[in-house]
Amino acid sequence: MMDNLRAAANHAVLKVILALIILSFVLTGVGNYLIGGSSSYAAKVNGQEISRGQYENAVTNERNRMQSQLGERYSELAANAGYMKEMRRQVLQKMVDEALLDQYAQHLKLGVSDAQVRAAIFKEPAFQSDGHFDNARYNGILSRMGITPDQYAESLRKQLTTQQVIEAVANTDFMLPGEADSLAALVSQQRIARQAILDVGKLANKQQASDAEINAFYKNNAARFMSPEQYRISYIKLDAAAMQHPASDAEIQTYYDQNRGQFTQPAQYRYSVIQSKTEADAQAALDALNKGQNFAGLAKEKSTDIISARKGGDMGWLDASTLPDELKNAGLKEKGQISGVLKSSVGYLIVRLDDLKAEQVKPLAEVRNAIADKVKQEKALDAYYALQQKVSDAASNDNESLAGAEKAAGVKAVQSAWFSRDTLPAELNFKPVTDAIFGGSLLGENGTPGSNSDIITVDGDRAFVLRITDHKPEAIKPLDDVRDEVITQVKHQKAEKQAKIDADKLLASLNKGEGEAAVMKNAGISFSAAKTLSRADQDSAVQRVFALPLPAKGKASYGSSVDAKGNIILLALDEVRSGSMPEAQKKTLIQGMTQNNAQITFEALMDSLRKEAKIKLGDVVSEQQ
Repeated sequence: MMDNLRAAANHAVLKVILALIILSFVLTGVGNYLIGGSSSYAAKVNGQEISRGQYENAVTNERNRMQSQLGERYSELAANAGYMKEMRRQVLQKMVDEALLDQYAQHLKLGVSDAQVRAAIFKEPAFQSDGHFDNARYNGILSRMGITPDQYAESLRKQLTTQQVIEAVANTDFMLPGEADSLAALVSQQRIARQAILDVGKLANKQQASDAEINAFYKNNAARFMSPEQYRISYIKLDAAAMQHPASDAEIQTYYDQNRGQFTQPAQYRYSVIQSKTEADAQAALDALNKGQNFAGLAKEKSTDIISARKGGDMGWLDASTLPDELKNAGLKEKGQISGVLKSSVGYLIVRLDDLKAEQVKPLAEVRNAIADKVKQEKALDAYYALQQKVSDAASNDNESLAGAEKAAGVKAVQSAWFSRDTLPAELNFKPVTDAIFGGSLLGENGTPGSNSDIITVDGDRAFVLRITDHKPEAIKPLDDVRDEVITQVKHQKAEKQAKIDADKLLASLNKGEGEAAVMKNAGISFSAAKTLSRADQDSAVQRVFALPLPAKGKASYGSSVDAKGNIILLALDEVRSGSMPEAQKKTLIQGMTQNNAQITFEALMDSLRKEAKIKLGDVVSEQQ
């Protein structure tokens, strides 16, 4: 199947495709792709298992990504069972596609060297500071992800191999010079044309609308004349921001004492390591150090950790909270102290403590203002939640009005004006509030006012309690109220039909060669001066000009179009001129064409791999579909 694919790509589209593949590794945490499966699985792709743990971790990280990206909107989506089900399906599909690409790369016997992996790590912006690779940043990120450098390197090797597959597919397209020239000439072609307008508005002024036509239009277009469902409500708003209380010196001191960790810079340590695959190699390195050999030189020569070895074993500064267990348990207390041979998850280590910084606590004076703001906020929230409960109880106990809730809140309820779904007051424009108003639960029988709402919380620090005081159901407006509008519509509809008939007659005469000047004079209209038109113009009439047949020498080619107002545009094409295109613009055009082809080609590859694959979903996923 691949022999028949012709890819087309520039660097931009290749980066887009690669981003879609590589991003999934970042989102799901590369370490979790390397952890063994559990007793159940999410899917098997040609026998290769995607474990349940990998799948659930990928789903969790996709949720976290969405929450970080969408903010408050995420809670609305998360409450939609159908949306979340589709999200889970897409996550699994992405994991299956990654497995298929990996398998295809193995089939092609593609490979990536250690040097290529190392270069990719050094170039990764996430691991850089001031444009240069930062070993401490690199180790810190991997530590937070819970993976080792070897695990990350292996995952990156797979990504780079996948990149080779995509490049092999996407970079095989070409366009012959003649094809490029023909395409450029067609796109840059110019047409000399004139136009005349049959004004529907003027024709409408000459039309008459009978009672029968008015009644028929009103009956057949009742949906155009609907009066929307309308409401009036009373509501009480609670806002934590309006409940500010001062923070006393004692409260500030108490907060500082109880949350000292927030104002503490943890202890930091700087280590250098020599990593070995075997205990014997590690012991040999330790013996060499004991005989006086330079640690940095030995690390560069012997360490199997390709990242730290480049810097003489230096791992950079690490917070105490991110230290691997091997370093925590090494028992190193003094600068320059060297450990014995340590067994670790990546082999065997020799560790040296190069430097340390003691824990530092910021003084109260330095953080006083920030603490005061925090205390005020917490006191406001406490008062807000207490009042919220009080108002909720009152609204439930007196369900026939908001009088009890008003007394509990210490404010009068606000009475809104009439509004519909499309004219909701900005003060109430929150989804939980609109759901309560328009959901029907607050209406009584036959649309009469019903019960009070429960407390409706929005944005975490604001809340409403409300009741519907008046309601008007959706209804068709009486004909007398919309008669003028109906008459206008009837006349306009009749004018459009008349304009179409007139235009057809004019085109028939023009195409028969009856004489343009006489035909147009008899119709009382005339063509405008000729204009040079290009395909870049998005006007519908201009685009119609480029669909007209080429005119015969000395004659025009005629056609028509309709504008946004319903006017008929008569078109006269007088001349077609070949265009020219600057080389830079031509290059951009060709790149745009190949970009689209590249995406099509890549999707064709994936579709082929999916059709030929044996994909089996696990019981856990099948139950969720």
